[in-house]
Amino acid sequence: MSLETIPGQAAHPAADEPEPGLSGWGEVKRGIIASIPMMIGFIPFGLVLGAQAQQKGFPVLGVPMLTGFSFAGGAEYAVMELWTWPPHIFLIVAVTLLVNSRHILMSAVLAPLLNHLPKRKVLPALFFMCDESWAIALSDAARKREDGKATGFSFPFYIGAALALYVTWVSFTTLGAVVGPLIGDVKDFGFDMAFPAVFFVLLKGMWKNVRSSLPWAVSLVVALLTYLYIPGAWYVPAGAAAGVIAALILSEVS
Repeated sequence: MSLETIPGQAAHPAADEPEPGLSGWGEVKRGIIASIPMMIGFIPFGLVLGAQAQQKGFPVLGVPMLTGFSFAGGAEYAVMELWTWPPHIFLIVAVTLLVNSRHILMSAVLAPLLNHLPKRKVLPALFFMCDESWAIALSDAARKREDGKATGFSFPFYIGAALALYVTWVSFTTLGAVVGPLIGDVKDFGFDMAFPAVFFVLLKGMWKNVRSSLPWAVSLVVALLTYLYIPGAWYVPAGAAAGVIAALILSEVS
């Protein structure tokens, strides 16, 4: 994700400004509504993950504990691939840290928008953060600036989107563990394309011009090459770091 193209990056002076005419709860509802397309995309992947966990021997109640305490779908899928009995705890922890390393960069982007809030609000907000809620909230901030309606990052809007996505994910991973054996492999229905489709929608919403998307291309190429030639999940931090470096270089030469 390019620093140049991150919507809401410059919105700190007016952070938390709601949409005109809406209360805090109105912003929460608006965030929930904005997240509905992503919630729909979560459903098949939640079912797949829940079914895989059941096949790996997870008890049904263990699935919401896994997905509820570690709200990170990519890491959870990686864990399912590595899961054996007895589990290799250190390997699982290392891969989880590696896959989720992009959250360091995402949190750094949110930091100036949240530093005026008490930690009792900031820490839960970061716990519930995922790629989709992060992108939805920052895209909303950019849209408001462009429309001239308001400026800044809306914390209630972000919380509405984040909580809606969290509840959807935990609910449908649990449902997948319950009904997975009954419906078989949901990948047979093409549901494995849901997450890629969701991320393409997110990118489309952040598109500005060819120049500003160059860091995306750099990130993609580096991640692909790393995936092909280096074992493990190193392609995640490699792609993220390459995109940030490319964005910094572009910002210096512009």
